[in-house]
Formats: sequence, structure tokens, C-alpha cells
Amino acid sequence: MPLHLTKIAFGAKSFADIEGWFANRPRLSVNTRYCPKRVEELQGGSLYWIHEHAIVARNAILGFEQQDNGRWWIHLDGNLVRVRTTPRRAHQGWRYLDSKDAPPDIDGADGSEALPARLIGELAKLGLA
Repeated sequence: MPLHLTKIAFGAKSFADIEGWFANRPRLSVNTRYCPKRVEELQGGSLYWIHEHAIVARNAILGFEQQDNGRWWIHLDGNLVRVRTTPRRAHQGWRYLDSKDAPPDIDGADGSEALPARLIGELAKLGLA
């Protein structure tokens, strides 16, 4: 199973902001200082977005590319996939996420919807999520 990354959706005030980043784009590239050491394991993985202390969505990782200034691009598929909202502490940069710990996608076929990240955060503080 592939390895995944988590990253804070910095600057997003709502989930709609994250959706706007990917609207009408076949792909998006995220700038990062370092290339992950486990880059081979990330092939076929996804970048999971954290918003308001919860994982809320993911994008497939298409690849990595070094920039002229030594930094790296993480190339992402433009298809933003909602996942079951899962509490996650904030962090700087990105972190690895094992497949066994990754939240499942929400396709809406079973009538389920994602809870707002803010609500999940409050439930987590109460020990209910």
C-alpha cells in the first residue's frame, strides 16, 4: 500500500477555499522546502489536506520535481476528493500518513456527508471523535 502525506490547507478560511484552489485545473503544484526521503513509497499515494484541525480531503500525488532554487514541487491531480473528516493536529510542512491511518473517501452513495471540520475539532476536544 502506498504512503501518503498530510499538509495544512494554509490560508483556507473554509472548505470552499480549498475547492477553489482546484477549480478548473487539471493539476496543482505545492511548493515545499525538502523532497520526502520516502519518495518512492509515495508513488500512488495522496496528499491529505488538514483544515481546522481535521483531515477533510485529498489529492492524488502525481510526482515530485526539483526547482532551480533547490526547493521541490509536489504535483497533485486536480480532482479534490472529500474524505471522512478525521481529527488531526496542526503541524508545519508535511507529515507522512500510513494507508492504514488514512480516512476513507466519501462518495455520498451511502448518504453520508462530511461533518464540518470545526465540529469535528470540538468533538475531539470533548473526547467524542
